Amino acid sequence: MSELHLVLGGAKSGKSFYAEQIITAAHPPYIYIATAEVLDEEMAERVKHHKERRGKDWITYEEPLKLTELLESLLPNQLPILVDCITLWLSNLLIAEKAPKEAVERLCSVLNHPRSAPIVLVSNEVGWGIVPDNALARKFRDVAGWANQKLAAVCTHVSWMIAGIPILIKHPQSGMVFNPHVLNTKSSPHTPKRLD
Repeated sequence: MSELHLVLGGAKSGKSFYAEQIITAAHPPYIYIATAEVLDEEMAERVKHHKERRGKDWITYEEPLKLTELLESLLPNQLPILVDCITLWLSNLLIAEKAPKEAVERLCSVLNHPRSAPIVLVSNEVGWGIVPDNALARKFRDVAGWANQKLAAVCTHVSWMIAGIPILIKHPQSGMVFNPHVLNTKSSPHTPKRLD
């Protein structure tokens, strides 16, 4: 199975740039799936900057809601795919009153299909701040944290970005993989072992 990489981090931590570096280690053309909706000038400027940085080897799709369906249609092409980003997609689903957990479950199922080209997912870590002051923001924080756990479980690699520096926290040889489905299974080889 090819590399399936989740890149996590806070705002402006270098996630997108690092994700692009992972993808461009493969042969072009590359597929970029943007989940952002351009609703104001500030977002338009961000999108313009990202497009200019990526260059002409990228094919861009803009899909704020039907990410899983688009991915499923693109997988047979066997081209490297970058999805930027999961948290904006979740935000769009919540605002549209869709079911984000069911959507993430479907996405995980699609990502499990074997393929030869890499897929890189970018997502924000939003759970380290103060408790949000309204119900929608708390729901978003909780769904985003849950989604990151689910995606990390199916990805072969997980990197955590801090100040532009990637820290690889999961890879196929790491030997210690957090999987919320097996934490309480004594016989699982993935159950973390105590060192004392």
